[in-house]
Amino acid sequence: MWAGHWLWMLVIGIVVVIPAWRICQRTGYPGWMGILILIPVVNLFLLYFLAFSEWPADKQGGPDA
Repeated sequence: MWAGHWLWMLVIGIVVVIPAWRICQRTGYPGWMGILILIPVVNLFLLYFLAFSEWPADKQGGPDA
């Protein structure tokens, strides 16, 4: 197998996880939930959960309030 494949997958994973981590933190959920974006099907549940749930940051008057 091509040796650069694993490096490429690592780069793509980082490019996807960092924004998901930040989004989870800004909404008031733990940042580690952003790692769930890498798991097929679970990532869809995460997106729907973030889109339609009440964010703890809104209740606390977070930085964007």
